[in-house]
Amino acid sequence: MKKGFDNDKYVQMQSEHIRERIASFGDKLYLEFGGKLYDDYHASRVLPGFAPDSKLNMLMQLKDQAEIVIVINAGDIEKNKVRGDLDITYDRDVLRLKQLFTERGLYVGSVVITQYTGQKAADLFRERLEAVGIRVYTHYVIENYPNNVPLVISEDGFGKNDYIETSRPLVVVTAPGPGSGKMATCLSQLYHENRRGIRAGYAKFETFPIWNLPLSHPVNLAYEAATADLNDVNMIDPFHMEAYGTTAVNYNRDVEIFPVLRSVFEAIYGECPYKSPTDMGVNMVGLCISDDEACREASRQEILRRYYQTLIKRAEGKDVENERYKIELLMRNTKITVENRSVVPVALNTARERGVPVAALELPDGRMITGRTGELLGACAALLLNAVKALAGIEDKAHLVSPEAIQPIQYLKTAYLGSRNPRLHSDEVLIALSASAASNPDAVRAMKQLPRLQGCMAHASVQLSSADYKTFRKLGIDLTYEPVPEQK
Repeated sequence: MKKGFDNDKYVQMQSEHIRERIASFGDKLYLEFGGKLYDDYHASRVLPGFAPDSKLNMLMQLKDQAEIVIVINAGDIEKNKVRGDLDITYDRDVLRLKQLFTERGLYVGSVVITQYTGQKAADLFRERLEAVGIRVYTHYVIENYPNNVPLVISEDGFGKNDYIETSRPLVVVTAPGPGSGKMATCLSQLYHENRRGIRAGYAKFETFPIWNLPLSHPVNLAYEAATADLNDVNMIDPFHMEAYGTTAVNYNRDVEIFPVLRSVFEAIYGECPYKSPTDMGVNMVGLCISDDEACREASRQEILRRYYQTLIKRAEGKDVENERYKIELLMRNTKITVENRSVVPVALNTARERGVPVAALELPDGRMITGRTGELLGACAALLLNAVKALAGIEDKAHLVSPEAIQPIQYLKTAYLGSRNPRLHSDEVLIALSASAASNPDAVRAMKQLPRLQGCMAHASVQLSSADYKTFRKLGIDLTYEPVPEQK
């Protein structure tokens, strides 16, 4: 994918801006990290050139001043909500993030369970955390939050929440995903800190939507697609327009919560340091886009990717009609169809011509490679071998793995492992390729091409196994597929 974002400029500019914001407050700053602090793959897809760990690298420069608080919604624990990019539940991701931050030398002070109403799964998760020495705090549901400001800022509102004990001047509040209650956690702490005579401030590090891009910019629309299940809506910040007479893009939850934040600050300091939700942010992403059209195209592809994810959910029996309708509306607004994903018509047309499942992949130089289901390999496994052969300049007819070597693996699968499908999946064919490399120089050359597949786009004409999907994701291939079961 063509690079469209200057990551080095971003790291420098963003870190400087955060330092300025820290200096503008007194004893303590609560910095809400919107999106993902680590593994921000959505940002790296829609802003090609953005490094998934950019935010973490910036925080490393402040690690002596900072501590991290991880927030998770009790409802997400109860329903086993899954991070789509990593295919793990939110509660498991909390433990993963805690270990990852600690290994990088960052201090994780505690975990907060929000929106708690007595969920048993949340109780069990608390016990797991406390058993390994992690401090856990509980925040509760506040009736008519955030609209009932007098209740929110009272003993029966934020006053019911546990006070999170922190020891450093910069408190970074992060979560496995959106809708976890990060902002409410920060506001609750401002309330409690004020009661203890501590002057604390709040700022927000939210990558999307990008405030200084147009409302209809594909990068901002791709954010709406990514949060379609939360029903987030991008909108012009009315407070910013009133205060400054200029447009800035924000989203509904920040606009809705701003009166609460303003009331909290006024109750604490007598005045609010921010005139709009946009003022709360420290986002410099929009100033670091180096190729606008490259980011627009990447964002269009992200909307299509999210669309196919919704189709798969529906095929699995999940109720995602509102989510699907919203993404279809975004597709119309950006004037795109599935045909704009170049690998889709190639995979579908070839499948109709051959009468078998087909997967297609676009190489970095624009060449289209296909793989079809045969007696030995599934479509995705065949595609991988064909792609690395093309990149290595190996003749298409050459065997990287001999049929004689594949047949014993098929026998193992069906005779001993209980599989009804003898064909090799993507992960299995890569293991076979690595074994073949011991005696086949072409296999060695082909394996060295695997890193070049990162960022490539692929599509399959049928619904895929989890093994194929996970292997492609590990290789960094942007894979989608039709919600059509393969014929047995």
